This record gives sequence, C-alpha cells and structure tokens, in this order.
Amino acid sequence: MIDYRGKRVLLTGAASGIGRGLARAFAEAGATLELLDRNAEALAAVADELAPLADVAWACVELGDSAAVAAYAERRGELPLDVLINNAGVEYATPLAERGAEADAHWQALLDNNVASMLRLTRALQHQLRAGSCVINQASIWGLKGVPGFSAYVASKHAVIGLTRSLAWELGPRRIRVNAVCPGWIGTDAAMRSLAVMAQANDRSEADELALILAAQAVPELLTPADLAGTFLFLGSPLAAPVTGQALSVSHGEVMH
Repeated sequence: MIDYRGKRVLLTGAASGIGRGLARAFAEAGATLELLDRNAEALAAVADELAPLADVAWACVELGDSAAVAAYAERRGELPLDVLINNAGVEYATPLAERGAEADAHWQALLDNNVASMLRLTRALQHQLRAGSCVINQASIWGLKGVPGFSAYVASKHAVIGLTRSLAWELGPRRIRVNAVCPGWIGTDAAMRSLAVMAQANDRSEADELALILAAQAVPELLTPADLAGTFLFLGSPLAAPVTGQALSVSHGEVMH
C-alpha cells in the first residue's frame, strides 16, 4: 500500500460509484480527504463511513456553477493540495435521432458536467496545488474510441483527455503533473443504465449485450471501483513522478495502445 499519511487529497463525485470507492482507498492509505458532491445526504454518509479511517471534510458543491466553485475555493482558503481528483461526471445517451432545443441542451449539459466542471475546479484551486502535486482526471475508454448513441459522452471524454494534456503543459513548470484514467466497463449504476440503453438499441437482452462487451476484453470480467484504486494511488504518488499528460486505459484489455 502506498502511504498517503500527511497528504491532502480532494475528490469530486465522492458520494457514489467510482468516487466512493476511491475515497475509501485513499482513506485506507492514510490521506486527509476533502470530498465534494452535489448529493449532500449521500456524501455525508460516505464521510461518516470513512471517519474512523481518516480525517475527512466534505462539502456539497454544484461544480456546474462558477460562483459556487469560487465560493468553495474561498472558503477552503490556502490549504495546500497534494492530489486533486476530478471524478464527478454524468453518463447518458444522446442519439443522433434526437432533435430540437431540448436535445441540444441535453448534449451541451453533458459536456459542461464532464469537462467544464473539471476546468472550473482546477482553475479555482491551481494556486493551492503545491510543487510535486498532481491532478487526476476521470476519463473513459470511450474517450479513446467511438460508440453509437452516446456522442456527447464520448466527445466529453475525448475532451477530458485533451484538457489533461494541455494542463500538463501549463502546470508542468510548477512541477504539477496532470494525467487521466480511462476506465473500461465497471458495474456501477450509471454503466448498467448505459448497458440497458445499448441492449434496447441493438434488440438484445442485457445479458447478451454484456456478454458481447466482455468478449471484447482480454480479461472477460466487469471491473469494480476497487479495481481502479491502485491506478489512482500510483498516479498520485511520487512513484509516478515522471508520468504526466497520459491517458491510462484501465479496461481489462478492451483498449490497448
């Protein structure tokens, strides 16, 4: 286990799914945690669960609201950060057949949630990131390929990788690393909702759709949030000191590059 005692880690989207799993992993590694989410009740439950393991602070923040992000940054003051994990995001289908103003708004909202929110928070906290710290952005293997019916989500994750690479250049002179993680299929509620949409679009059962997905992996198993923990713990540690501007595929071999 990599030792995070004395390190401060800020994690967004911590109330459920991957974020909840990462919060536990960093707590068990000894980190001091700052957890953000817009679901206050669920986030408070996670903080209570982790309190015996680590020093945990939490805040309900709407990352889509620039004023709310700025207010949070002002409240937390000059506390230095060692790891900023931009994990919060949404996932839903945006088929090309959808048209009109509502479809446009649906598409744009996903990009704002998944990309602009990362930029807002990183920009607001950039001066609290100390030399030797790092930013880890949550991308997806769908940021490395195309998928029918999910154009906004796929575009957002491609954009996260582009943002990651650009910020790596901007923050590199201050010895701040920026990387992205591209998870494959994980058994979260969001992923299973997407699986159901894909199965319906392809006129298959969810079991058959999942079987085809797993057959495209070198290791035919669903990931769990805990499976990602090692990658994040590594990237946030001095062991990854030379690693920046990278998009690491963690997908049981579905994407190899």
